[in-house]
Amino acid sequence: MELKQKRFSNNHSFTFNEDTLNFAFKDKSGSDDFDLQYADFPEKSSISIEQNEWLRNVGFLWCLLGAYRMGTAVYNDLSLSGTGFWFFLGIICLIWFAFTKVKYSVFKTEAGNVFVINDSNHDKIISEINKRKKAQLLKWYGDINIENELESEINKFKWLADQNVITKNEAEEKIAQVEFAFKSENNPNNQLN
Repeated sequence: MELKQKRFSNNHSFTFNEDTLNFAFKDKSGSDDFDLQYADFPEKSSISIEQNEWLRNVGFLWCLLGAYRMGTAVYNDLSLSGTGFWFFLGIICLIWFAFTKVKYSVFKTEAGNVFVINDSNHDKIISEINKRKKAQLLKWYGDINIENELESEINKFKWLADQNVITKNEAEEKIAQVEFAFKSENNPNNQLN
């Protein structure tokens, strides 16, 4: 499965393989692509906004210049014809500035930063990653391993609950099963009763 995002010069591609996510991007600063395990995808993200500060600053400057010219024309009782030109250009720059703003959710991983553009696919991409992360963590850590120490197994299921992979109730059930399995392992007579 592959989902793509495009906003102006930003092209992002999310390829959902069985065990890994491939994130590829290309923008005006360059391109990159890397793979990461779903289990390594972080819970928390930050917000990044890409915007053209020059357009905003020029827009404000031209609006001020236009307002000054119109104000002096009114004050000096002169014709307003042509005095709003700079104000009009400033408004166009400010509208263009607002239109070209790109907002991202940024997930910092060891492989690199994953940028998800805030568009119609944003929630779908994050939901798919989280669904696959949960499945991968359950596959790796969801079963009881009596070869581990009791405390390690208990902590494992508490951690899975903290990661929202299993519910608190499911964690408690697994912990009870772990404790029972370890008692049975250490006292084989309990299995006969």
